[in-house]
Amino acid sequence: MTDAPGDPSATPAGRREIDGSIYWANADGGLIPDAAVKTIDKLQDELVRKIVGFALPLSAQVARFRQHSFDDVDEFVALLEQEYQSRRGGAKGNLTFTSYDGLLKLVVQVSENIIFGPELQVAKGIVDECLREWSADSRTEIRAIINRAFDVDSQGRINRNDLFSLLRLDITDPRWLNAMQAIRDSIRVIGSKRYIRLYQRQNAQAPWQAITIDVSAA
Repeated sequence: MTDAPGDPSATPAGRREIDGSIYWANADGGLIPDAAVKTIDKLQDELVRKIVGFALPLSAQVARFRQHSFDDVDEFVALLEQEYQSRRGGAKGNLTFTSYDGLLKLVVQVSENIIFGPELQVAKGIVDECLREWSADSRTEIRAIINRAFDVDSQGRINRNDLFSLLRLDITDPRWLNAMQAIRDSIRVIGSKRYIRLYQRQNAQAPWQAITIDVSAA
């Protein structure tokens, strides 16, 4: 990667030429003379720039593939709507398409972006009250679930799965039911994102195998 690809006289990216001398820009924005930069740091810089240089066009290609795929799916759904003279209900997602031989599958899913409003803190207060009044040695497993559910990670985010698991507990205490309603009322859907997943299999009896595009899961 260079500042001017194809120009052999161009100064490589991350470096500047000043009065005929080469300086390296560090993470603080400072300029370090070439002779003061360790060889291992130069090799690491070269490694990162080489791999990222290959990754950037691949990333752009995947982004185009994703958009083209959604466009093709939407065009097909529009064709179905025209065929049956009816609009499809629901969000643009949660669709499954298969090849005629049943060996290829395309799944479009919608993931909602959820946050929790101030009602969640009210629910936590009610649940804490219930825990204080329940005997110390009863419902131990429920206590563990509750503590996990209201825990936050290092970014201050609530674990949605653990929190939603509380809603499935069979507890009839009126205060508990009130807390569960507060949790439901706290849920805010602030957006959604569509995902496309691809699968293949060797024959109709074989399990589906994901076609991996995400480099971290390849």
